[in-house]
Amino acid sequence: MSDYKNLILSREGFVATVALNRPKVLNALNLELMTELVDCLEALDQNAGVRAIVLTGNERAFAAGADIKEMADATAVEMLYRDQFARWDRIRKIKTPIIAAVSGFALGGGCELMMHCDIIIASETARIGQPEILIGVMPGAGGTQRLTRAVGKGLAMEMVLTGRQITGEEAMKAGLVNKVVPVEFYLEEAQRLARTIAEQPPVAVRLAKEAVLKSFDTTIEMGLEYERKNFYLLFASEDMREGMAAFIEKRKPEWKGK
Repeated sequence: MSDYKNLILSREGFVATVALNRPKVLNALNLELMTELVDCLEALDQNAGVRAIVLTGNERAFAAGADIKEMADATAVEMLYRDQFARWDRIRKIKTPIIAAVSGFALGGGCELMMHCDIIIASETARIGQPEILIGVMPGAGGTQRLTRAVGKGLAMEMVLTGRQITGEEAMKAGLVNKVVPVEFYLEEAQRLARTIAEQPPVAVRLAKEAVLKSFDTTIEMGLEYERKNFYLLFASEDMREGMAAFIEKRKPEWKGK
């Protein structure tokens, strides 16, 4: 079900899987791919039949970084007008939960794209890093901010200032990755988790995701206020009535997403 040049899109039940598909260049994130990816994710986000999204690459690479050939000769003014990171801001606003299934290289922009996802499942072969310093630049799509929030100042500084890659196991211990599994199971495990999320009440899932993300850019007081408002808002949903009735009646709820 894919009309994209650089993506493979598939769907099973309420779960959509989006695979980056530039294998010859280790899924390097050029502008064309990023434009397709943002358009695809926004379309899925508007589809009531999609309740969770899995974002993946292939066994060799989730994404090995940005396409350096597109930037090597650019000037500062050209980069300013290109405004390539505006696409990344749109990914951050996707309301449907996104689970990253990561194998092989997730470097530079690949690491930043992975960190835009809500949950990360990595294979034992995953190699994660922000090696931009090795080519004379630094992370520009959120790497310095999201990585530091996930793993702390010390490890983030080391990775950003030296370009050192970490394994999936090290990333999990540092709190960046949720789970590490053998390479033959990483996509299956991400899809299993996506199905579990897709079985929950869709409105509550979206509002809960919003509340968790709000904790990153506000004070605890404002975050708690935002959480309470979303909690109260769910009492206007049909799913809340169904969920509580099903609990009292000891039966499985039937969610309508309303």
